[in-house]
Amino acid sequence: MKQQRIHLLLVEDDDLDVMNVHRALSQAPEIASITVARDGIEALKLLRSGGLPLERLVVVLDLRMPRMSGLDLLKELRADPRLKRLPNVILTTSDDPHDRDAAFCLGVAGYFVKPAAPGRFRQIMDAMRSYWSVAEFAPPPLEGKL
Repeated sequence: MKQQRIHLLLVEDDDLDVMNVHRALSQAPEIASITVARDGIEALKLLRSGGLPLERLVVVLDLRMPRMSGLDLLKELRADPRLKRLPNVILTTSDDPHDRDAAFCLGVAGYFVKPAAPGRFRQIMDAMRSYWSVAEFAPPPLEGKL
C-alpha cells in the first residue's frame, strides 16, 4: 500500500508542546503540512473558512485550552455536517478517566497522555504519523447526503 501524505491541524495552546510536535513531525515524509490553532475557536474558524484541506486531515488536539476546551471543540465538530467525519486524536496532560471516556464518546480515534520523557513523546509521534499515513480516511460526504 502506498503511503499518503497527511495534513495535521494541531490545536494546542502550549508553545513547548507545539515546538515538540514540530520537532518530531516537521521533517517526516508522511506529513504534508502542520497548521497550529491556539484554541478551539481558532480551530473552528480555520476549518469552517476553507483555509485548510479537509482531505487527509487529522485534528490533533489538547483538552485543556483557553476560550474553548478540546471536548467542546469535539462537540462542535460532531455537530457540523462538513466536519463530523474528520479524525481527531487527543494529545493531552489529562489522564482523568472521565476525560478519556468523554473523548471516546465523542468519537476520537486515539487518546495519548503527554509523557514527560522526550523519547516517549517521539514514540507517540512516530506511531501517529505511521498509522495515519496508511489509514483509510472517510470519503467526503456526497452532495446532498449528510
